[in-house]
Amino acid sequence: MKIQEIPGATPLDDETLRGLIPGLTTHGELDEFEAANIARALLWAEASRSLKKDLLSLTGLKRLHQKMFADTWSWAGELRVRQTNIGVTPQAIQNDLGVLLGDVKYWLEHQTFSIEEIAIRFHHRLVYIHPFPNGNGRCARLMTDLFLQHHGVARFTWGRSSLTQVGKLREEYIRSLKKADQSGDYEPLMHFAKS
Repeated sequence: MKIQEIPGATPLDDETLRGLIPGLTTHGELDEFEAANIARALLWAEASRSLKKDLLSLTGLKRLHQKMFADTWSWAGELRVRQTNIGVTPQAIQNDLGVLLGDVKYWLEHQTFSIEEIAIRFHHRLVYIHPFPNGNGRCARLMTDLFLQHHGVARFTWGRSSLTQVGKLREEYIRSLKKADQSGDYEPLMHFAKS
């Protein structure tokens, strides 16, 4: 089976697709099915005391991803073991996540940046690490929004549109992530996240 890829997304290789639970054949069907799964996960995440406590941990990250995609992918919540078109090597994922989560805790404790800047830096690095076979952008955006919510700050709007669809907003989002990758300039990503 092959589901058509969208630009900038992690390609769905045969091994990844073997983990697909429902019998879906188009990217549209996959998007709809995942969206319903994510909506249920959002309700769980907003009510979960354990996630609030564990949000900045590997356990919290894996649990959120599992809740977001458990009805769609058999590997939901499991770290990636294969190299993808973006992301660190699979062997570096756990270490890089540990460094990121430690950095966020340090920034919070020492008030290094505003909560919003910590959130955008967290989001960027989480997407850059790309810990899961798929769903990294959506998981990173939800983690970021929950982080903001837990600190009493309004969630980002992320362009007020679905970023899973091909279009100008998705292109702008990817461009702003690449700008942060290349030059450490988070302003375009912050502007996009708040637009």
